[in-house]
Amino acid sequence: MVKVSVLIPVYNVSPYLRQCLDSLVGQSLKEIEFICVNDGSTDDSLSILKEYASKDSRFVIIDKENGGYGKAMNIATDHAQGEYIGIVEPDDFVELDMFQVLYQKAKEYDLDFIKSDFYRFYDSKESNQLEFKLFPISKHKEYYNKLLCPLEDPEIFRFQMNTWNGIYKRQFLLDNKIVYNQSPGASFQDNGFYFLTFSFAKRIMIIDQAFYKNRRNNPNSSVKSSSKVYAMNIEYDYIRKQLEKHMEIWQKVKGYYWLRKFYNYNLTIARISQECLEPFTKEYQKEFRRAKELGEFDINLFTKNENLALKILDKNPKLYYKLYLYRRSRHA
Repeated sequence: MVKVSVLIPVYNVSPYLRQCLDSLVGQSLKEIEFICVNDGSTDDSLSILKEYASKDSRFVIIDKENGGYGKAMNIATDHAQGEYIGIVEPDDFVELDMFQVLYQKAKEYDLDFIKSDFYRFYDSKESNQLEFKLFPISKHKEYYNKLLCPLEDPEIFRFQMNTWNGIYKRQFLLDNKIVYNQSPGASFQDNGFYFLTFSFAKRIMIIDQAFYKNRRNNPNSSVKSSSKVYAMNIEYDYIRKQLEKHMEIWQKVKGYYWLRKFYNYNLTIARISQECLEPFTKEYQKEFRRAKELGEFDINLFTKNENLALKILDKNPKLYYKLYLYRRSRHA
């Protein structure tokens, strides 16, 4: 029986791919498979995948035309045989005991999903070494190592928004029809997967161990792209559409939906090109005004400074993005 299926969406990552795959080959959990979707790579990523598959039958390669991150992940999920599903981005790598530790804990507590803390890292040009920084999922230690239900404590929606630092019960995903948005390219589709899994899960856990190593200096990463100005808007429209099929859940999480949208729209301001700032921020203003009209906006979820920022956004979008970028540069 396959205990964990690890999904690896691959697109033009040959400089980093071997490091990723080596960390999977050596996993201490043996009942494991690796579903690699080559999403139309034009470099030698596919040949690297074939090299590993020729030596290890646990590697399954799906070679397809480029169709975007969401479609690749959904195809990989459809092929998965594991009781739980993990995700590893092909420019990252993991500790060798990651999936064994997470699987054992998930089985012990019959979890819908389990997540752990993680590291972010850069390649240091000065020392020619990797520099790691630990990131906790939550700042509050009382959330760790115990059974949680997000709808019973919606503050859990403030946890770090990542999808790859855990494993998910495959039947839980199937039962709740949780799939990735199939928008073009790598367009922040992990936001939807994150929010939907948290909205539907009844039994989750976070643990104070760190296994996942997340690269932050890949120049082709979507977080560094200044294109796709409205990709985050599209992703949050998708989240809303899925949740409105379940109005009882939507009513419970809609305030946190707007909180997460606030954080991610701000990150969009930091990402997009200068000429796109004003039209994007005007759309930002329009959406948040509409949320207030609909009574979906919960001012109590925002800090004093965040509420002040929202007042500026409502009155003067141009001043808002200028102040945000200035403040961000001061804290860089």
